[in-house]
Amino acid sequence: MKQHTLFPFVATLFFVLLLAGCSRFLEENPRDGISEDQLATSLQEVYRFHVATLYNHVGGCEDSQGLQGTGRGVYDLNTFTTDEAIMPTRGADWYDGGFWQGLYLHRWGVSNNAIFHTWEYLYKAVVLCNHSLAKIDAYAAARPADDVEPYRAEVRALRALFYYYLMDLFGRVPLIRHTDDASADLLQVERSELFRFIVSELQEALPALSGERSNQPGVYYGRITRPVVWFLLAKLALNAEVYADDDWTDALRPDGRQLFFDVDGVKMDAWQTVCHYCNLITESGYTLETDYRSNFAVFNESSSENIFVIPMNKTLYTNQLIYLFRSRHYNHAKALGLGGENGASATLDALDVFGYGTDEEDPRFRLCYYADEVTDLQGNPVLLDDGRTPLVYEPRRVELDLSGKEYEKIAGARMKKYEVDPTSLKDGKLADNDIVLFRYADVLLMQSEAKVRAGGNGDAELEQVRRRVGAPSRPATLETLLDERLLELAWEGWRRQDLVRFGLFTRAYSHRPQVEDEATGFTTVFPIPEKVISMNPQLCQHKGY
Repeated sequence: MKQHTLFPFVATLFFVLLLAGCSRFLEENPRDGISEDQLATSLQEVYRFHVATLYNHVGGCEDSQGLQGTGRGVYDLNTFTTDEAIMPTRGADWYDGGFWQGLYLHRWGVSNNAIFHTWEYLYKAVVLCNHSLAKIDAYAAARPADDVEPYRAEVRALRALFYYYLMDLFGRVPLIRHTDDASADLLQVERSELFRFIVSELQEALPALSGERSNQPGVYYGRITRPVVWFLLAKLALNAEVYADDDWTDALRPDGRQLFFDVDGVKMDAWQTVCHYCNLITESGYTLETDYRSNFAVFNESSSENIFVIPMNKTLYTNQLIYLFRSRHYNHAKALGLGGENGASATLDALDVFGYGTDEEDPRFRLCYYADEVTDLQGNPVLLDDGRTPLVYEPRRVELDLSGKEYEKIAGARMKKYEVDPTSLKDGKLADNDIVLFRYADVLLMQSEAKVRAGGNGDAELEQVRRRVGAPSRPATLETLLDERLLELAWEGWRRQDLVRFGLFTRAYSHRPQVEDEATGFTTVFPIPEKVISMNPQLCQHKGY
């Protein structure tokens, strides 16, 4: 997708100030836009100025911007707050004022800048979608013969995507549907109301959306299409017990068998709804890639499995993928001709799930992690600074604070997953591997879980996922499925949501005791940032914060 510069507009400034307390993202200078009081003159301009520009905000190149690829944003809040990944303090590296330790220990507080900037980013995207919808409606009124419904539907679905992340992360938040909403309307809605709004928006958008693949180059590359929406609807239904619960601190949840959806005029419970939308994705031709690694390869656009991606092109786009860069040891990165920051590692809990170091080690461990001795792209050992000693990662030596310890610089299994692009730029952060947001293996695991939760058998779907990588068969139970989601989807940003759904996010795990009163579940959502509440006192903080 072409990157466009968004023009400033006064209409949204008031609302964004109330919600985020910051207007710096409205201060961009137009280069290829139209002025605020102009209307598009053709359907091509409608797409260019009011649809395509919005996709600039799915990826990003700055902290807290984008759904994945950058740091201190949606991905980090969903990953480094869990038993999947840890950012150990290594002497002077990775303390950052206690930020990473705070995430891992669930001691993030109400003044955390990363949480604030993530809120700001997501609401910025929502407000921009509202602005685009207003412009599309104005164009339609001026040119009623032109069919703008596909573009309107696409923007509504994209707005629903951003609201989905807001609801998942923050629970009870303001729902803004129009650019002219009065400040009195900027009150929080219950999580269940926002949940139903998102589902309705996606369902209503579906008929006008294209059925084309979004992960492959062409007109719809990187865009919202029907399969993307089907995936989101399945994900929403799978988490319905969480999202329909307006008090996540009382240890009670609704039953998915009593939560109903209207699916094309048919009443379905949550688990039936999951299976329905998963089946639509299967029927549309998505399949598992024979080689797991193909989904994360350089030039992975041909994947038959990837459903929604952030397009990457090191010479055309500014989207970045920093995760490999910040995980690899300096010498490891240098041996690959790239940069590294010697940070992110697997937790001890993740190593146990993967069976690291045992005869039952999962085949995906070596696909997702660097561990033990490592080599460059030619197979030569990577050496430490003395030029003689091989670099050996020590996965089980990882701790939250490694400062001054023997294994300070080499503890922890490091992120692998994405193929190294030897021609990447900016220390490896600008590469040609598209960032995978949604893929078909997750569809199969969602369907398997829904069947099990409904009292049925989900073995067939689980077997497909495990057979692809040569892993032995397992029965589908809630316990094996939670493990499988880590085995299959490590480093893909789903762990927090999974642990919340399974009721395990607040438990103690390696190097992380429970926070006081955390058994209530209050940390399953992040706080409304204190800066936001100070700008809009009508907002109320969540219980426990």
